[in-house]
Amino acid sequence: MGRYVSVINFTDQGIRVIRNTVERADTFCSTAKKMGVEIVDIYWTLGVSDLVIVVDAPNDEVVATLFFSLGSLGNIRAHTMRAFTAEEMSNIVGSIP
Repeated sequence: MGRYVSVINFTDQGIRVIRNTVERADTFCSTAKKMGVEIVDIYWTLGVSDLVIVVDAPNDEVVATLFFSLGSLGNIRAHTMRAFTAEEMSNIVGSIP
């Protein structure tokens, strides 16, 4: 499983229905679980971004499908990044020739 961090902003449509954001997050969590994705945490934030979601997913394709599915609803725009632990990074840099 890999860890992914998604930084999210509401669209105009998403902010108009902000009162439903927690319920939408619950639906997202249910969808993620069905896809084999574990939601580590969801944070509603102040500042440049509106949400940060941290997930563990089996591979890039599954997490891409999950966030494309979420984005297709029209309420958010997501920027998702693969995150590495210190141990993973040690292995990566350890293999540099």
